[in-house]
Amino acid sequence: MSELFNGVMRAVSTLLGLLMVLMGGVWILQGLNIAFLESFMANDKRWALWGLLLAITGVCQIVWSNSRERYYRGR
Repeated sequence: MSELFNGVMRAVSTLLGLLMVLMGGVWILQGLNIAFLESFMANDKRWALWGLLLAITGVCQIVWSNSRERYYRGR
């Protein structure tokens, strides 16, 4: 049961990280005035910075979720 729970939580955590990367990408595109131009975030460089930080956090979440499994499996 514990291995099943760890697998499900790893998948959920990875999906959360992927959503963070995708949302950060949208914020970057809006902040740099490249796509989704009908938004209040369009052409605002602060949103590009927030998007970059969110995308980096999402990548860290994905890496942490998947490296954590290898650590516990080896013990």
